[in-house]
Amino acid sequence: MKKPLSGIKILDLTRLLPGPMCTLHLADMGAEVLKIEEPAIGDYARFIPPMLNKNSVFFHSVNRNKSSAAIDLTKEEGQKIFLKLAETADIIVESFRPGVVNKLGIDYDTIKKINPKIIYCSITGYGQTGPYRDKAGHDINFCSYAGVLDRKGKFPFIPNFQIADIVGGALNAATGILAALVQQKMTGEGQYIDVSMLDGILAHQTLALAQVNNGDKSFLTGALPCYAVYETSDKKFMALGAMEYKFWERFCKAIDREDLLVFHMPAEEDAQKVYNEVSSVFKSNTHQYWTDKFSNIDCCVSPVLSLKDTLNNEQVKARNMVEIKNYPGEGEVIQFGLPIKFSSFEYEVEKQAPLLGEHTEHELLSIGYSKIEIEQLRNAKIIL
Repeated sequence: MKKPLSGIKILDLTRLLPGPMCTLHLADMGAEVLKIEEPAIGDYARFIPPMLNKNSVFFHSVNRNKSSAAIDLTKEEGQKIFLKLAETADIIVESFRPGVVNKLGIDYDTIKKINPKIIYCSITGYGQTGPYRDKAGHDINFCSYAGVLDRKGKFPFIPNFQIADIVGGALNAATGILAALVQQKMTGEGQYIDVSMLDGILAHQTLALAQVNNGDKSFLTGALPCYAVYETSDKKFMALGAMEYKFWERFCKAIDREDLLVFHMPAEEDAQKVYNEVSSVFKSNTHQYWTDKFSNIDCCVSPVLSLKDTLNNEQVKARNMVEIKNYPGEGEVIQFGLPIKFSSFEYEVEKQAPLLGEHTEHELLSIGYSKIEIEQLRNAKIIL
């Protein structure tokens, strides 16, 4: 069956994680994504360990189903090539600091003059406006400003998941692009999309926001014994998420502690006491014991797994979320599948992540350059 985004052309100027993850999802859904990389080293993600042969494992994970053209956009001729490619593109995604694309002459106002239907999405840490617009930053910085790292007096911890990059950047950008694409198809008009990763995670802090006027308490960070992590006798952990009373009731009965039924949502002074009681129960036996015990009890208890364990989890396997691909010239790559299941088409990896500039010649031929002109551009180091 035809893929949802078949026929949609995307020029991807992004690097590392947020932008490439956004265009990865769009590519997996059928869009034709062309990475535009600078000829010397390309996307820095190509060299983040561990390495395979030419590309890193990480680069393969977020750049499958894409092509690559290596073009020096700091040169006038390189800019001309990009503008020519932009004439027939539907979407452009970039993640430079604000103002860089203007200096390169490939900004939205310039592009829309030659292609009024273009959807142009900029992904940055703080957005195109405001006093922080020019600040440098990474996921940890955006999370710190958004209040995500705060633990109410406890030492902050760094999650093993890049919340701002993915939720604030990649997914918000993909959502905005798809919404703009619907409008583009209805009206024939494009538009500019300004995605701030700080905005993106802040806008999803709804539960924490609800507690701001309640003493700034956060109930879903371990303050409630019914929603917490507990250590087992073998130094592993179990997660309890019995927010609804029916689940708490089943849990208390399962551990033979019906005396705790009245402490589902205890006051602060009682919460630690209840936590200690439940903690002593979990510490009385092993991780495997508790995993087996609660496997068929519907009360929201689950084992805390390492990612290595997760890759072999029966539910994850049943949903085809882990794929092992053997790529020619690169080797074996473990990667995640498309997390959205469609009834109209079946997702597949049609091509491995591209080598730097692998498709430069093909793309330039498609927009009218001759082989002689391409060789001249290559000799001038404007393309690879």
